[in-house]
Amino acid sequence: MQDTAALAQALDQLLEPLVEVLLRGGMPHKAFAELAKGVYVRVAEGEGGVAGRKQSTSRIAVRTGLTRKDVRRLRIGSVPPSAASSERYSRASRVVTGWLRDERFLEGGQPAVLPFDGVEPSFAMLVKGFSGDVPPRAMLDELLSAGTVSVDEEGQVRLVERGYLPRRGEADKLQILGSDVAGLISTIRRNLDAGPEDAWYQRKVFGDNLSVPALAALRRLTAETAQAFLEHIAVWMAEHDLDEHPELEGPGGGRAGIGIYYFEEPSEEGSA
Repeated sequence: MQDTAALAQALDQLLEPLVEVLLRGGMPHKAFAELAKGVYVRVAEGEGGVAGRKQSTSRIAVRTGLTRKDVRRLRIGSVPPSAASSERYSRASRVVTGWLRDERFLEGGQPAVLPFDGVEPSFAMLVKGFSGDVPPRAMLDELLSAGTVSVDEEGQVRLVERGYLPRRGEADKLQILGSDVAGLISTIRRNLDAGPEDAWYQRKVFGDNLSVPALAALRRLTAETAQAFLEHIAVWMAEHDLDEHPELEGPGGGRAGIGIYYFEEPSEEGSA
């Protein structure tokens, strides 16, 4: 049994920045509460019933604290939101990672400047190899809008940022909020019950009274060292990816990832 007081305190901390996002986006409490009800029903239903039987409306109502009427209504329409933005984010990231690590698209160890198509290696070849069936022109437009690439007068495509982060719409940015925070919470959820030998890696470091110049330097240092680490991990994962190396032994289907984030807030001694 989890400590409900500690859980409530943790939830209060978690919700504060989230509610700031909700208020900024114009979502009132009633809409959030209705969404939360649907998630409660979906999660309770997905956990399975007694002896593997399908969860009953009454059982879900007992577990979630909702009325049977609410559960019946929500079971009809309780489906996960579209993953289109998340898939676009994933595909664009894979293209950038491929450009950074695949020797076919490197020159002197750095990402090569690529023609859009025609002569190989080309940007179209890169997209075909790392994003599946996304049209190269659509991927180019996506990366251009994010400021990840540039195109010169001769149509040559240059990588100008070593990572992809959408800029063109709040919907795409909010999708990252959902997927990235969900990944962190999933790790914490597992580590609540896992023993030391089975826990997933979860660490952070922080200083509580850094000067303004130090904060600026730390942002730069974090961006440089974290990017290098993530690129190193991306190369390792690509070397063990069964889609790219079908000759490797062992069953497939496993997904894994590593996320790094930087945070900053005023210290108790004064604002940064």
